[in-house]
Amino acid sequence: MITLLDPVSYRSTPWKNGRGTTVDIAYSGESWRFGRTPIVEPGPFSDYTGYDRVQVLVAGSGLVLQTPSGEIDVRQPFRPVRFAGETPIVSRLEAGPVEVVNLIGARADVAIDMAVLDEGHTLNLPPGIHIAYNPRGDVLVAVQGSERPIGPDYSLRLELTGPLRLTGLSGCLLVASILPAP
Repeated sequence: MITLLDPVSYRSTPWKNGRGTTVDIAYSGESWRFGRTPIVEPGPFSDYTGYDRVQVLVAGSGLVLQTPSGEIDVRQPFRPVRFAGETPIVSRLEAGPVEVVNLIGARADVAIDMAVLDEGHTLNLPPGIHIAYNPRGDVLVAVQGSERPIGPDYSLRLELTGPLRLTGLSGCLLVASILPAP
């Protein structure tokens, strides 16, 4: 099943640490959440023990996540980074506020990943839930060969019982994958 997600249906959720708000694009209870959030000041990340996280910078530059074992470099847009939710992290902003897209999944329930789908590239999606999100500009994709436009800040929710081919025809999409835990 393919559903267009309109930004008016997204919900706002305060961060666990109380220092900001996330716009939840799609979610399933406490199992997983996919959303967009501004980071306007440096500070500690919320503790998500038992969860995996994938984050992508979509606006601004110069985000660095400091951990006890070193830096996670999120300086460049559209490069997903993965980390454990229990990792102590303090963000550092090198060039002012940024905006990120996050995918958070409970390890016991789901396996998560996020990919960038650029013009001319194809993703072969396995059965599961996938959210194809357009963070900016106009995007045109082919879903099993059928063209579909996706406006700025809109998403396609793909609930798949079989594999599906998604091809970027113009623009750039973030594709979050939420699969059953192994």
